[in-house]
Amino acid sequence: MAATEKTSSEPIMAPTTSFEQTEQFRKRSHGQSSEAVLLKEEDTRLATRLDATRARLTALLERHENLKERLSRDSDKIIFERLQREFDAAKVSHAEEISLDEEQWNDGLIATIREKVHIEADKKALQGQTSVLADQQQSRTAYRIKNKVIYCLDSARIGILYETDFAGEPFESYHCVLDSKSFLEKMTVSEHTVPFFLPIKEAETNFLSSNAIKFIDCVGDMLQAYVDRREQVRLVKELYGNQIAELFHSLPYNMIEFVIEDYYCKVTASVRYSELVCTLPSRARVLAWPIHPSKKISGRGENGGTHASPPSRLTYAEEALTTMSLPEAYAEIVLNLKRSVRQVSPNVLRD
Repeated sequence: MAATEKTSSEPIMAPTTSFEQTEQFRKRSHGQSSEAVLLKEEDTRLATRLDATRARLTALLERHENLKERLSRDSDKIIFERLQREFDAAKVSHAEEISLDEEQWNDGLIATIREKVHIEADKKALQGQTSVLADQQQSRTAYRIKNKVIYCLDSARIGILYETDFAGEPFESYHCVLDSKSFLEKMTVSEHTVPFFLPIKEAETNFLSSNAIKFIDCVGDMLQAYVDRREQVRLVKELYGNQIAELFHSLPYNMIEFVIEDYYCKVTASVRYSELVCTLPSRARVLAWPIHPSKKISGRGENGGTHASPPSRLTYAEEALTTMSLPEAYAEIVLNLKRSVRQVSPNVLRD
């Protein structure tokens, strides 16, 4: 019996031709090159955003200088010097200074001070200035609450002296004078030496007529926080200025950005303070661009960029900036920078 030929139901695969192999390789190469193009485009977008940010910060620095010049105009100096003399005289003329606790610092006290200054002004108008001066020096009392001293001034005015400090050392003082036409009318800010970029007018509108204590505290908190942020930046520049490539800040120091450059990476840090009464940032963004030593010879990467790898976020640095003072956070960033860059880009630090 003849053997029956068995046929297979499975399809027979045609051998892959060299053309098809070439086509498959071309497609894979095209996919890889497309991915490289996308990475390059992303790097370009990041670089463009950084350039735009740098341009905005440069414009802010120019505005900063212009506004500083405005702040130091002769009229501003005259107001400061006059108020300084008036407050110094008030300090001498007040018979005593009472330190207040939180419970004593209330609207009732402000009402009592307002009543006193209006009674003095009325007496002076009725009896003449000479006969009233001796009584005033005997009866005037100053009130201290933390970094604020409240004085009774002539012409039915109340003066607030704001003292500031940093790291236990006293810094500059600021003045604010409150005025009202009568005891029953609302108070207004008649003069002050608060820096013009701090929103004292906004605080006056929001608080003074309804809650004088809140207004006085708000201005004091803004001034102290401003000095604190400013001195933190000054200290960082003093201690680490030779390590910092660039440093920018806004006038109230509520926006700060700096750049650190080393042989193996470039770091850009940006911090924001949500409120002008804050001394610690509410937001921080820290990016590191690892740079391979071979790319550092010419100072530029393969594609003409300054970085050989896309940036990575340094979360430990962001946490440090939002939980520590700026000098402490800077030291923490630098101390752990090499280890963190090695983790995100292991090849960068190899010889």
